[in-house]
Amino acid sequence: MCRRQLGPGRPLPTFPTSECTSDVEPDTREMVRAQNKKKKKSGGFQSMGLSYPVFRGVMKKGYKVPTPIQRKTIPVILDGKDVVAMARTGSGKTACFLIPMFERLKTHSAQTGARALVLSPTRELALQTMKFTKELGKFTGLKTALILGGDKMEDQFAALHENPDIIIATPGRLVHVAVEMNLKLQSVEYVVFDEADRLFEMGFAEQLQEIIGRLPGGHQTVLFSATLPKLLVEFARAGLTEPVLIRLDVDAKLNEQLKTSFLLVREDAKAAVLLHLLRTAVRPQDQTVVFVATKHHAEYLSELLTTQRVSCAHIYSALDQTARKINLAKFTHGKCSALIVTDLAARGLDIPLLDNVINYSFPAKGKLFLHRVGRVARAGRSGTAYSLVAPDEVPYLLDLHLFLGRTLTLACPHEEPSGAVGGDGVLGRVPQSVVDDEDCSLRNTLEASLELRGLGRVADNAQQQYVRSRPAPSPESIKRAKELDLAGLGLHPLFSSRFEEKELQRLRLVDSIKSYRARATIFEINASSRDLSSQVMRAKRQKDRKAIARFQQGRQERRESLASAASSCPPPQGEPPKEEEEAEAGESVEDVFTEVVGRKRQQSAADPARGAKRRREEARQRDQAFYVPYRPKDFDSERGLSVSGDRGAFEQQAASAVLDLMGDEAQNLTRGRQQLKWDRKKKRFVGQSGQEDKKKIKTESGRYISSSYKRDLYQKWKQKQKIDDRDSEEEGAPERQGPERRGGKRGRGQGPPRPRPASAPAGRVRSELKSKQQILKQRRRAQKLRFLQRGGLKQLSARNRRRVWELQQAAFGRGAPSKKGKMRKRM
Repeated sequence: MCRRQLGPGRPLPTFPTSECTSDVEPDTREMVRAQNKKKKKSGGFQSMGLSYPVFRGVMKKGYKVPTPIQRKTIPVILDGKDVVAMARTGSGKTACFLIPMFERLKTHSAQTGARALVLSPTRELALQTMKFTKELGKFTGLKTALILGGDKMEDQFAALHENPDIIIATPGRLVHVAVEMNLKLQSVEYVVFDEADRLFEMGFAEQLQEIIGRLPGGHQTVLFSATLPKLLVEFARAGLTEPVLIRLDVDAKLNEQLKTSFLLVREDAKAAVLLHLLRTAVRPQDQTVVFVATKHHAEYLSELLTTQRVSCAHIYSALDQTARKINLAKFTHGKCSALIVTDLAARGLDIPLLDNVINYSFPAKGKLFLHRVGRVARAGRSGTAYSLVAPDEVPYLLDLHLFLGRTLTLACPHEEPSGAVGGDGVLGRVPQSVVDDEDCSLRNTLEASLELRGLGRVADNAQQQYVRSRPAPSPESIKRAKELDLAGLGLHPLFSSRFEEKELQRLRLVDSIKSYRARATIFEINASSRDLSSQVMRAKRQKDRKAIARFQQGRQERRESLASAASSCPPPQGEPPKEEEEAEAGESVEDVFTEVVGRKRQQSAADPARGAKRRREEARQRDQAFYVPYRPKDFDSERGLSVSGDRGAFEQQAASAVLDLMGDEAQNLTRGRQQLKWDRKKKRFVGQSGQEDKKKIKTESGRYISSSYKRDLYQKWKQKQKIDDRDSEEEGAPERQGPERRGGKRGRGQGPPRPRPASAPAGRVRSELKSKQQILKQRRRAQKLRFLQRGGLKQLSARNRRRVWELQQAAFGRGAPSKKGKMRKRM
């Protein structure tokens, strides 16, 4: 503020400083905020006291009313507090940190060094943030630099030399550039960690610590994510100053406008079902994102769908950066209807007018499913998520519903499940006739293409490796999945609504034939009553008849109970109200954050009296003060949100503190020892693990990073661009200290020549005046360039051909095609 305290309660207006560009603006902003405090119902962007360039950009973007997360977050960030914000996907989190950033930076500063830093986990998310920054901050005049892996570092050096105000980067490349340029980042005052949990999941902890070590002490830090695991709470305890936690829509993890459908198919039939969904279930004008497990699946399905005349593109992390940009632009502009991606695009990407998501490979984590399906049903639009579930992926499906707190409805073989409108949240089978029709077409295509068969084999091998490496589901879900009667599962309503009654009866008859089991064994078929084997089997059945009946009855009761409960995850009996649960489970959160902001909980609109009655009955059945729970109330939700998977923090610490004992066999003794191998090129023994080549260098912050970050690319670029060290001292180049050291006789130094100091005389300076010859040469060069631009080269070649033809006609009547001697020289 442009104010100075003269005495207690007596502010004295002063002249505007560098931080305050106008002497009227602070007073006007205070008046606006004071007026808005009187009108508490005014909740638009007008009530936030934004400056005119920022407000004009917001209106130009088309925002009329802020979303709930924007209404809660922007005023807190504008007050200069550190914020950790959590809201579901598609709620407008990007504008939450861009608008306060523009309001804080205001306009381009002549001061050297960036003042804001935005870190993104993926290149696509950083590109999207860059585009959004340019659109929203169109009238602020702020300069932005994009630092991404895969781009030329020379261009990034040049961008940083243009003195940008905002740096949008991925952590790995930013550390590389910072180490090369010796970048200080001391002028940064606003730092954003976008999709912060993903930054930790991708192994950026070392890079993030190096970046944090280069930042000044008084900067403002903002963390945004759709999922807030415990690791972020620990990070807030370590790196933030009195942070404010803002959590919205914690219970409703999925959007109300999103419909989910789960289709039970075999692994080898997923390609046929995917093709059927793209042809029939998805409208031709809709755009669909298909998530696969590996890049080999993406390449195989992209080629397969292209042969089936389905326009598609694919993106994965190992793809070239230019190809990734081109394929994403093709999909965004409607050139293709399907985009096949790995989990690279599951974070933060906001593809406009996206209608459907298909999970070709079911995610092993509930949090990953949340981010995948969060690409649709954004900004008030509706969307559909189709998930292809193999039999071995059913435990992950049960884990997902435990994480979401939702009900999984099983499709009934004879009637449509109740409470499932349009198949929302229903697990059902795909008709075999649909699979056979599409599989026949795909088989003919594979037989005709050798390349497709090769890609299919590679995709199958990749699927086996993926199954081995994916995290295991919980033991409870594995046990419940075994008790489910998947053989008696009915058709999914998505398909049953399209068949006539006769076709449905035929399909049910085929299903009943599949589940038929004969009562007699092979020993009793075509055997007489005197046959010894048949007598033994009849006696055995008569003896075990009661045990078999009890087993069959118990299994039927378990299946009926699972079907009636809809495989849901009901809360434990006697669970206290949600308010008490959050009060108990949120003690660690309140210990870290000074303030917790969240939306007021709304009571269920279905039957509030029934819910209150049920809670009273549960309270009478069990005394909560008498029982100590063996695990927290939010155990399933926190396990899904965790970054480290099923291994908790205690298990990781215990694994690092395990006492290593010597083995008692030769194999165990040599297991931990580094194995040496003779290298024929280096002519010496080297380690097979490659750890001996991973050298470390110590940075100015005291941390050790890989030596590959320092390759003197910046020095080579400066020499190529003729940039002096004096021009980049503010960018982080080391300053020269002490007098210049000379050695040897007559003061001749042995090292490379140093640049002349600024105070030293420049000596003989070359004249910049051009001579007559230089001016004439420049004019001739410009005339030649204009001649070539007007198409003079074509005219010159035509004139030469005409001259050659004339010479051939005048060749003394011989008509020879070539001449010798002087005539040839003239030609």
